[in-house]
Amino acid sequence: MAAEVMLMNEIEATAAQMGIDMNIDFSSIQLPPGENCGIISDDDDVYHDDQLEFDSGFGNVIVVDNLPVVPREKFEKLEGVIRKIYSQIGVIKEDGLWMPVDPETKKTLGYCFIEYNTPQEAELAKEKTHGYKLDRAHIFAVNMFDDFDKYMKVPDEWAPPEIKPYTPGENLQKWLADEKARDQFVIRAGTDTEVLWNDARQSKTEPVYKRTYWTESFVQWSPMGTYLATVHRQGAAVWGGANTFNRLMRYAHPQVKLIDFSPGEKFLVTYSSHEPSNPRDANRVVINVFDVRTGKMMRDFKGSADEFAVGGAGGVAGNSWPVFRWGGGKEDKYFAKLGKNMISVYETETFSLIDKKSLKVENVVDFSWSPTDPIIALFVPELGGGNQPARVSLVQMPGKEELRQKNLFSISDCKMYWQSNGDYLAVKADRYTKTKKSTYTGFELFRIKERDIPIEVLELDNKNDKIIAFAWEPKGHRFAVIHGDNPRPDVSFYSMRSTHNLGRVAKLTTLKGKQANALFWSPGGRFIVLAGLKGFNGQLEFFNVDELETMATAEHFMATDVEWDPTGRYVATSVTSVHEMENGFNIWSFNGKLLYRILKDHFFQFLWRPRPPSFLTPEKEEEIARNLKKYSKKYEAEDQDVSMLLSEQDREKRRMLKEEWEKWVSEWRRAQEEEKLERQKLRDGEASDEEEEYEAKEVEVEEVLDVSEEVLSFEE
Repeated sequence: MAAEVMLMNEIEATAAQMGIDMNIDFSSIQLPPGENCGIISDDDDVYHDDQLEFDSGFGNVIVVDNLPVVPREKFEKLEGVIRKIYSQIGVIKEDGLWMPVDPETKKTLGYCFIEYNTPQEAELAKEKTHGYKLDRAHIFAVNMFDDFDKYMKVPDEWAPPEIKPYTPGENLQKWLADEKARDQFVIRAGTDTEVLWNDARQSKTEPVYKRTYWTESFVQWSPMGTYLATVHRQGAAVWGGANTFNRLMRYAHPQVKLIDFSPGEKFLVTYSSHEPSNPRDANRVVINVFDVRTGKMMRDFKGSADEFAVGGAGGVAGNSWPVFRWGGGKEDKYFAKLGKNMISVYETETFSLIDKKSLKVENVVDFSWSPTDPIIALFVPELGGGNQPARVSLVQMPGKEELRQKNLFSISDCKMYWQSNGDYLAVKADRYTKTKKSTYTGFELFRIKERDIPIEVLELDNKNDKIIAFAWEPKGHRFAVIHGDNPRPDVSFYSMRSTHNLGRVAKLTTLKGKQANALFWSPGGRFIVLAGLKGFNGQLEFFNVDELETMATAEHFMATDVEWDPTGRYVATSVTSVHEMENGFNIWSFNGKLLYRILKDHFFQFLWRPRPPSFLTPEKEEEIARNLKKYSKKYEAEDQDVSMLLSEQDREKRRMLKEEWEKWVSEWRRAQEEEKLERQKLRDGEASDEEEEYEAKEVEVEEVLDVSEEVLSFEE
């Protein structure tokens, strides 16, 4: 300290000699904006902390209006009532409930502020209690505190909205007009997402668009292929365009985990699950329904995970997905959710419940919509220890009229499978034997489009066979079943139209001992791939159901996925990153010919781009099928041109290889000529390199490898 005082005295003495005034007002010195001369001020940290606190907003605060106005002696009682109501929804912060008081009358002002731990709890409290009836005279009006800033910015005078000039958008279906009639697909590998053409004629892919970190979890095509959806921390987005993929719309939903399109692509459903502030509480679920084109949120649903976990399988954190299932075909008229003892059916015109109430069904555990009509198939298990049988019911919407009911006895489990046109419904019923020690399986087959909806019972030849897989032929009347015991179960094919009786189911054939555990029908029917995935090491059999014959057998080792292209011309098999090796995909023809193979490290997804339904009438499609030779001439000529081009490319490749070989030989001959004198010296003057001037001599060399001595005994 003494040294510092002496140093300061020396500075002041030197300054006095030079005539410098040391009495400086440092507070009057101002640095240029943004300049700190390399010295960080302590005030900056304080300012930064203040900004963080300010920027966090008041998203966790609600304002509850229309409270009773009470004097101070009733203040504590009213506060207790409000705290009891709102503490059931979330954790109110310490000193987080405040009711302002009129300083003159000493009475409350009829509203209060409540601060929760999280914005999610505040939003849930607003949703649950807005409109809550405390008594006949007091109905709560609840708003988020942050909303008041929005209301304060409303101008005093109305001004007409700005009318923007119309600008035509891109043709989002231009990819369907590809001159080569190719299909697109999207793949994800590592951090890259790529959209590619399947150029099967050239046995390769053609790039369309590639982007790194395009999505944070997965991508998903819309049902008719118009949009590609990506998922991010802030929400979801859809992309599309004529020549490239531009972002068309964003849908704000923080921490979104799952998405689902309606069949007609009009709506997008997003899902997120949030950890509660109290570990004993269930996760909080948020589901939003957006208009795809405008990005407007049409309806939101919030609640505990338990409210969205009834029935179904899959999803996250025990929740079934999709939570909402769409009905009414491509018109997107209805969507429904399974609840406890009810099915809540909403219509999209007002996004409210049909008739403002749910469909009450005691103990209902599963339901599914017809793919084409507003018909719900629902399943109710046995009740009362078997005294009340299980049942499957068909209910017509919006009138909630029961079209058909089938009682099922001794049921242990039930699954429902709709045919793609909604013509048939197969109910797989697992039944207990009389001893209740084992089960067997049969099918109840509903003919939906026929009068009175007749039902037919089908049992396998060996009814004790385990059902491994079931699949309807798309747009057809046949179905396939894998049944029996692994590793070589049987595969049987059935038709809903027998040869002699169109109203009876008939077995077509059974294929014995197949290494298959999954069925993949062509989108056009007729052809099917019998696949042995995962534990079956990727065994593939391409089968023609019309001719009941195998077209080809093949293997894609460790294959995890099989997917037909939307036209039924090609099949993709892939090995995703669940396996560490051989990641990538193969493209096959419909009859099992391997066209090309692409290897990709850390391979996550392969998805064909769906096509919208054809605008052609069934009559026109039938006419094209009858005159296919006339229409195919153009494509046969194109195929021949491609074949000739490939032949020419092969010839050019062979010519280049021959030229490369001749060049290599020429270079070595030149090198041989240049080294001739050196070789002559090494041969003691021998000048010739010709082979015939050399004499080959054969020399035998004997070499002793080992010597051993053995004493043999001779017996007389």
